[in-house]
This record gives sequence, structure tokens and C-alpha cells, in this order.
Amino acid sequence: MSVAPSLPAPHAAFLEAAVPRLAADPRLVGVAAGGSYLTDSLDEFSDLDLVIAVAAEAYEPVLADRQAIAATLGPLLVGFTGEHVGEPRLLICLYGPPLLHVDLKFVREDELAARVEDPAVLWERDGRMRAALSNGTARFPEPDPQWIEDRFWVWVHYVAVKIGRGEILEAADALASIRGLTYGPMALASRGARPMGVRKLEQVAPDLAARIARTVAACDAASCLAALQDSIALYRELRSEGAPVELRVHAEAEAVSYVDALAASRREA
Repeated sequence: MSVAPSLPAPHAAFLEAAVPRLAADPRLVGVAAGGSYLTDSLDEFSDLDLVIAVAAEAYEPVLADRQAIAATLGPLLVGFTGEHVGEPRLLICLYGPPLLHVDLKFVREDELAARVEDPAVLWERDGRMRAALSNGTARFPEPDPQWIEDRFWVWVHYVAVKIGRGEILEAADALASIRGLTYGPMALASRGARPMGVRKLEQVAPDLAARIARTVAACDAASCLAALQDSIALYRELRSEGAPVELRVHAEAEAVSYVDALAASRREA
């Protein structure tokens, strides 16, 4: 197998060693790379995203062997499954030295058709991986504006009450969650980029990144309140530029009024 000449040396060395070892396992039918590999933008800070296609009849035994398989591919320091990101098929691995983060997603051959991107096939058995991929079309989930509108004002109120109670760590954490679930993806989508939280926003849309930076709170009440008000303003702006939604007018009015009253009470204190 040959790898792209532009890959950083640790990434290239890992693939050169790992792919033939995976190909030697008769239960596997293909290996492909996704993520930054597809855009030739891997750098020294990038992880490797690998999809490992498994014959349907061997899938459960391979899942049981994931740790052992990962350990054959390089100097494995630790590996754990991805339930916390909603992907139990994923084994998240750290190899090294040199340190290299590698995501190994073990996918049943007949489930390859359902995917968010078209990975680059690095090796396959008898054309089976490409054949399975041809049965479907890649579709990355876009932000659902109505889903966001239905939740945004409840979350605004939640942050405000945490600030009012003095639970500042909780407020700052909730602000970060709102950013990653709502106006972060909306901002990326508005520039035609993949809407993954706020990932690579600085490169894709530095002007919007500067705006979103104002929603990042320090660990004090005044900063959290200012970040919440900036979050409201930015969400309204991005909402007005996107697809029409059924506005939750009353929820918006009450939540914003609550935030304004909280800000007024703090100024008077």
C-alpha cells in the first residue's frame, strides 16, 4: 500500500505498518481513511480516522477482539470505546511514542452504505468495500433549525438561573454546550463547511470565530451573563439568515426578559 506523500511522517509510518496487518486478518474486508485525510489537510496535530470493514458473519467476534487488533498495529498506550460520542463501534486509540491519536471504527460490511462521508479506500478484499459503499450515498447531518429553535430559549433560561444561583461552573459549561449544539454549527453551515460544533471555525470563517469568541465565558457571573447575552444576539442573527422556522415567540420573549431582569438586578446590587 502507498500513502499520500504529504502525510506527516508518524501518520504515514502508522498506515504503512497497520494496513498490511489488518489485511492479513481474513475476517476483515477493507480499510479506508476519512476526516482530514480526504482533504489532504492532515498536519502534525491531526488524528487518523480509519474505517475497518468487517465481514457480517465475523462482526461480533471482531468487536470482541478490537483491543487485541489495535495492539497489533503499533505501540498502543490506551484504547477505549466511543459510547460517550454516540459511536460504540469506535475504538479511540493513543499510540506512541511518537504520540498519535487514531480512531478505529469497525463497521459491518453491509452497513457501510450509511455514512457521513466517502472514505478513501486504502485496501480492500476483492473489491468488497467499494461495492458496499456503492449501495448508499454519504450524507453529513445538517443542523435542524427547528430543532434548535425549540430548545434554544429553554437553554437560555437554564443558564440564567445558574448564574442567578451562583453556579458559575455549571453556567459556563452550559454555555459551551449551547455553542457546540446551536450557533456553532449554524455558523459553519452558513459558510458551506461541515457543521461540527465549532471545529476549524477560525480557518473557515475568522469573522464569525471572533464573534463566537465573545460567547466564551470566564468563570465569573458577569462574564457568563455577558456571554449569554452575546449568545442570544448571535443566534438571532444567524437564525434570520437561515431557513425559516416556527418561532417560539413567547418562550423567546420570556427568556430574554428574564436575562434582562437578571442583568438589571446585578447592576443595582
